[in-house]
Amino acid sequence: MASTPEAADAADAAEAVLRLARELAAMGDAVAAESVRLVRKVSLLIHLLEEIRGFIARSGGQSPGVSTSLAVNSSWSCLADMALALEAVRRFLLIGGRQNAGESSNADSAAKNLAIQYQYVTWQLEKVLGDISYEHFEISDEVQEEVELVRAQLRRETTKDGVANLNIFQEIYSLLSHTHSEEFKRQCSFKLEELQVESTSIVFHELRDIVTLLAEVNGKSNCDAERMTLILMDRLKKTIHTDISKNKKAGTGSSKLGICAVEDEKRDSLVIPEDFRCPISLELMKDPVIVSTGQTYERSFIQRWIDCGNRTCPKTQQKLQNLTLTPNYVLRSLIIQWCETNRIEQPHRSNGGRVRSDGTFHEITGDKSLINSLVSKLTSRSTEEQRSAAAEIRLLAKRSTDNRILIAEAGAIPALVSLLWLDDQKTQEHAVTSLLNLSIYDHNKELIMLAGAIAPIIQVLRSGSMEARENAAATIFSLSLIDENKITIGGTSGAIEALVELLEIGSPRGKKDAATALFNLCIYQGNKSRAVRAGILRPLIKILKDSLTCGMLDEVLTILSVLVSHQEGKVAIAKANTIPLLIDLLRTGQPRIRENAAAILLALCKKDSENLAYIGRLGAVIPLTEVAKTGTERAKRKANSLLEHLKKLQIL
Repeated sequence: MASTPEAADAADAAEAVLRLARELAAMGDAVAAESVRLVRKVSLLIHLLEEIRGFIARSGGQSPGVSTSLAVNSSWSCLADMALALEAVRRFLLIGGRQNAGESSNADSAAKNLAIQYQYVTWQLEKVLGDISYEHFEISDEVQEEVELVRAQLRRETTKDGVANLNIFQEIYSLLSHTHSEEFKRQCSFKLEELQVESTSIVFHELRDIVTLLAEVNGKSNCDAERMTLILMDRLKKTIHTDISKNKKAGTGSSKLGICAVEDEKRDSLVIPEDFRCPISLELMKDPVIVSTGQTYERSFIQRWIDCGNRTCPKTQQKLQNLTLTPNYVLRSLIIQWCETNRIEQPHRSNGGRVRSDGTFHEITGDKSLINSLVSKLTSRSTEEQRSAAAEIRLLAKRSTDNRILIAEAGAIPALVSLLWLDDQKTQEHAVTSLLNLSIYDHNKELIMLAGAIAPIIQVLRSGSMEARENAAATIFSLSLIDENKITIGGTSGAIEALVELLEIGSPRGKKDAATALFNLCIYQGNKSRAVRAGILRPLIKILKDSLTCGMLDEVLTILSVLVSHQEGKVAIAKANTIPLLIDLLRTGQPRIRENAAAILLALCKKDSENLAYIGRLGAVIPLTEVAKTGTERAKRKANSLLEHLKKLQIL
């Protein structure tokens, strides 16, 4: 229990931050589709906040060897920063909700503003997580792993639209943390007219707009935002002065600012025609396409809008009658002519193709009209027509990557997910297999997760036809190749249990698919205990005992080697009387089987004299000695290490 008033306050703060995170996690069904990923990341932090709360409750926030006041201050600082970051997330979600509800008078500007605010709140949350001391709060290894995955995801989200704003984010964050301090007031004591950079300049207005946006998500007033803009402009002025001085000495005439980049006069004076700008990104369009409302957008931005589940035109808010994107060749030609006239680099098309990992461009080909027709039939009122369309999409998605891209771009994924809930088993089978084939293309994995596919896939895994269950397990494996999906899938109610059931009673292929999916999920530390509690050892031991299923020995041993690295898994494996079976495999198994058996035995016996003595009594010395002489290099190392441990225990 907290032993001081300060520690009690820290405990209350920890409880409040945890409550806020849970409230945000519960907003998943109410926020705009593009915010679902952010809510999901916050929900993954609940385990971290629970452990911080538990630590403060146990110790009053004090780590061994650290003074009480210093420890409590450290806890306070961490919790205060986390509270600020989560409050910023909450405000961002509410702002996005108001925009989607039609409260914004300028949809184009609002979309751009939301993008900046989204980039900032993800940056702020990642920064706060990076400042948390795992050692101070005694955070468990599996939660550390979970937090590091979330941080990696946040970094990707922060930088996917570029890093130009990150320096200014850091400057603004430091000011937002001190808007009521004496130092902040002192810095604001100068007047705007004292600045050498005019308040009417483009730089000033752009900076003020960004500061105002970030102040909004941090709950600061417009007055605070104006003051922060003045401070940053003063720093900008000093940076310009310093850079000019350096350039004069170096004989150069250009400079880059620490906060903003100053463009040359020609670029500043060149105004892009409004019709050439994408209404979403406000940037010069590379590949303009027309949607069903007649509006033109940059293909990549309108596709991202659609992929996030939106079915309205961003500019007019009209419902899209279809998801067809028609190239606007006339406008593209005009844009190219304008670029040539103004001697600026022409925009390169990124649509109709993809850039490969080697940098080459690959043109996407396929029968778009056929695909669009099939996708429209997925939502037909006729079950027979739905089944037929899903079957054809299943085959098309199997044939090529191009088809997988085009099918997803046509909006098939949400429709296929809906079909998984139908009672018609054949339609379920075609739909889940289509999703499996589509998931081979990595970008589609994210779209499938965003479409809420896991719950209906688990339903198919439990009650579908055997082929549908096999393919549902394979789909879970494919989706779990993305690290963040391992956490989401493992934490979904019934996912691991359904896979364990298939591993126990499924067809030979179903068992293999289930084993592969379980192995991949159990790479994440938090899923190991879930698998043990779901009864995974029962079917694994059964397979080890049954010589007729020796074709799965490799899969079983691989899963055991992952589970044994977790203390709960290690104890459960030993209690399941697995050790005699592993020793038999040392005597009779193929080289790779013997290698894995030796590795699991070594893990069971490390820092466990009881297990070590047990394998000695079972006569493990002779097969271990044989493996140490004739096994693979890894098997030799494991066997020799076990023999050394036995020697120290005076069993040899």
